[in-house]
Amino acid sequence: MELTKFVVLAVYVGILFLIGVIASRRVKSMSDFYVGGKGIGFWAVAFSARATGESGWLLIGLTGMGALSGLSAYWVVVGEVLGVAVSWWFMAKRFKRKSDEYGSMTVPDYLESHFKSTKKTLRIVAATILSVFVVIYVSSQIDVTGKAFESMMGMNYYWGAILGFAIVLSYIFIGGFVAAVWSDLFQGVLMFLGLVLLPVVVWFSMDGASGIVTSLQNIDPALTNLWGTSDDAWMNIATMLGFAMIGLGFLGSPQVYVRFMSIKEESEIDKGKWVAVIFTLLTDAAAVTIGILGRIIFTEYGQDPELVMGNGAENVLSMLTESFLPTFLVAIYVAIVLSAIMSTIDSLLVLASSAITRDFYQKIFRPDLKDQDLVKLSRWVTLIMALIALGISMAIAVNYPNHTVFWLVIFGWSGIAASFCPVIILSLFWKGLSETGAIAAMITGFLCVPFFKFVVQGMEGIGSYFVQLDVLAPSFAISMLIAFIVSKIYPNELNR
Repeated sequence: MELTKFVVLAVYVGILFLIGVIASRRVKSMSDFYVGGKGIGFWAVAFSARATGESGWLLIGLTGMGALSGLSAYWVVVGEVLGVAVSWWFMAKRFKRKSDEYGSMTVPDYLESHFKSTKKTLRIVAATILSVFVVIYVSSQIDVTGKAFESMMGMNYYWGAILGFAIVLSYIFIGGFVAAVWSDLFQGVLMFLGLVLLPVVVWFSMDGASGIVTSLQNIDPALTNLWGTSDDAWMNIATMLGFAMIGLGFLGSPQVYVRFMSIKEESEIDKGKWVAVIFTLLTDAAAVTIGILGRIIFTEYGQDPELVMGNGAENVLSMLTESFLPTFLVAIYVAIVLSAIMSTIDSLLVLASSAITRDFYQKIFRPDLKDQDLVKLSRWVTLIMALIALGISMAIAVNYPNHTVFWLVIFGWSGIAASFCPVIILSLFWKGLSETGAIAAMITGFLCVPFFKFVVQGMEGIGSYFVQLDVLAPSFAISMLIAFIVSKIYPNELNR
């Protein structure tokens, strides 16, 4: 059993290395390393954007949330599908057109050019925020890797996290953005097939199943309430909004929008949007369904229901595959989980490297530095940022052993989204946004995320509601409001 898993994993890793080696032949400039020379096709961009946006959170976190929350977890699906649709239908072309006009390779590039900034403040703020939250986000993905190896391979958590970290770092170190996108396409296909097929197999294997809703009703009637599992109506509203508003992160997060920079032409976006939305709808719905089916099976069929409660809910995917699939396919699912995790880590590491190398070092301190030298430096910066993220993930595992993947990943996702999404949205649709307003909004979003997480959620009375609402929605709203107010007070010279 374990030997089969390791053989399949070895083949999977071999394919990733091959992708990295082939991609490295295309890396001849900074544009190649960070945006693939702006020549990527719609299939690769759509799958890469979705794989990057979902991460191990989809297979470990969202399946677990389905097991815990029942039907109300489908609000995550609603929010993500809406977020992806709005992003691809209304924002992607505008962003692609402007970023090409500016010759941008990073989001700080885009923002500085958009405001015709003569100072470096905007770039410094943007790059700093990216560096901090990307490292946190990467650390959460390394944490998911450790949990995946532990639950699906029987490996020690810490060794699993280190092994997964080493695999993804190696092919990114070699091939940069091109390796990330090509591997995301390969891994995205694996994720799609694995998530969509598993609930079908499980459903037809459930002898005498009485139906999902009826089974959930028998376990706990609250699990069938689409609005939430609490008796408190306001708590349910907070929970529903907390789930649905996760989709806000698709409206401008740099790790997703750099994919729009990389696509070879605007017409490719019209094709890619259907791929992205269908991928999101089917995979997210399948993930929640997997969790719900696991809750039913491990409660109604004589197994210990505590296995899919609390932190144990995040093992529901591995438990179902072990129970319903042959050994070879279980091994394939190990690769699928790792695909979800690594497709996000690779993109984030390239993004973090660009923030430090291009946005700090080249643009501020060494504008004379040649691209060839910068590519070499980028690889070493990628390594250093990855090691910092590894250290953070190990510290979290040691000090907070009972943390859940779902909300840990969302914290990193929310920090990036609350800082950048309001600014990206306003830069595309409102001419009144000023450089000062953009800076104020990014700083506000950056500070609001830890404020709501560590201060507001601990307050007596209202804290429990904000735990369910989580940090993204309020941080996003306040950042947007600050951008509007400060832009009115301090407009750009052209808008006076």
